Amino acid sequence: MSDQSTILVVDDEDRNLRLMEAMLVPAGYHVLTAGDGEQALDLVSREPVDVILLDVMMPKMDGYDVTRQLKSDPETAIIPIVMVTALHAKEDRIRAIEAGADDFLTKPVDKTELRARVASLIKVKAYNDHMRNYQKELESEVARRTRDLEQAFARIKSVSLEAIYRLTRAAEYKDEDTGAHIQRMSNYAAAISRKMGLGERVTESILYATPMHDIGKIGIPDRILLKPGKLDPDEWAVMQQHTIIGARILEGSTTGIIRLGETVALTHHEKWDGSGYPKRLKGKQIPLVGRIVAIADVFDALTSKRPYKEAFSLERSYEIIRQGRGTHFDPAVVDVFFSAQTDILKIKDAFHDDADFINQAPMIIQNQNRRK
Repeated sequence: MSDQSTILVVDDEDRNLRLMEAMLVPAGYHVLTAGDGEQALDLVSREPVDVILLDVMMPKMDGYDVTRQLKSDPETAIIPIVMVTALHAKEDRIRAIEAGADDFLTKPVDKTELRARVASLIKVKAYNDHMRNYQKELESEVARRTRDLEQAFARIKSVSLEAIYRLTRAAEYKDEDTGAHIQRMSNYAAAISRKMGLGERVTESILYATPMHDIGKIGIPDRILLKPGKLDPDEWAVMQQHTIIGARILEGSTTGIIRLGETVALTHHEKWDGSGYPKRLKGKQIPLVGRIVAIADVFDALTSKRPYKEAFSLERSYEIIRQGRGTHFDPAVVDVFFSAQTDILKIKDAFHDDADFINQAPMIIQNQNRRK
């Protein structure tokens, strides 16, 4: 029976059902019968059917209603439906077409015509089944390949971020900062971005670009970068050049993240009140990413131990950030920073310096004649 095509005959008169069976079974078809529309719908929901021969005039539910229900369901819409009717009016046929019928047979049914119509529609059904299966296989293959690409892309992004962290540590090795500092402050910046509602694509770009913030320190002489005491005015002027050097290292890229890194390197020491460097930008003249990275960088500097200082406590660090609201920092970014405290602290706990450090911190904001 698995090789037989199944024909469902629906008619409220038993003799019509028997007649159809007598014409179809000898031709090698498996025939199911239903005495009304409701029974037909129940059968189709349980049995695979290749063609439906459907009477129009039936009690409870006529052939038009049955056709509409079958054609509205994606699972049964491809089953060819032949309206078997004694109605000859053009309006009746138009109504059947509008309901979704695929063909017509006029009672009394001619055996030769019946078998020819059924054979033709079985080929149509077989083709439709093939196309549906092909589409499902294609969709499954596309979904599988998409998953593979997403996984490969995720691996590439992970490797890229690790490469950025490792390469930017070249500059940090000349300074007192650690790899954990790069990870913490880039994740702080991403957390602030996400809390500001900038979207995952922007947030991810900030996560990747932020580690390049101090790459320009590689161009600062060690005698200045590693000086344990206070920098004199000339040395401080040279120190400020790390922002410009960093931007020059990154300029001219066609890659969005590198271009964003150029902006971060150049502007993360600008201040809201215009007293920052290198260009003394003020307020919203400072790109948003620069304003975000500024607070992430300073917060990590405040809460981290360095050779020339101990760390401030969280309470003291928060106090300094609040004091910088509207002077050092964009007030809106400060507010978002505090609203993201839970995420910020999780990041702080996740990335530790190589050496243990205490929750006490530096004079970074108050003494800008330092390395930051």
